Amino acid sequence: MARIAGVDLPKEKRIDIGLRYIFGIGPYRARLILEKTGVTPETRVHKLTDEDVAKLRGCIEEDYDVEGSLRGEINMNIKRLVDIGSYRGLRHRRGLPVRGQRTKTNARTRKGPKRAIGGLKRKPPGKK
Repeated sequence: MARIAGVDLPKEKRIDIGLRYIFGIGPYRARLILEKTGVTPETRVHKLTDEDVAKLRGCIEEDYDVEGSLRGEINMNIKRLVDIGSYRGLRHRRGLPVRGQRTKTNARTRKGPKRAIGGLKRKPPGKK
């Protein structure tokens, strides 16, 4: 089993797909890493030699921020925006969409489920 950057890569997948299970590595970076280390993208994860795994691990550790350090960096960037009181920081603080999306409708992923507004009973028609 290949374990890189604290993540167990799935055994049956190709290595170019398996690397994407690491937070911070997508299709483009996976291809760059494989070119740099000389590992063929068609190789299955369980068929990697210890030497290949060591090459991949070394390349990722020295060239890229992944997993915990990347998550920490992202959280620090958000905290900085909130602390300086920027518009984006206020949106993060209130749990609203940050990048200009509409909020009158939609935005349920950020805002959460709808809350019922109570106490607005209407009088039935015809009664006074």
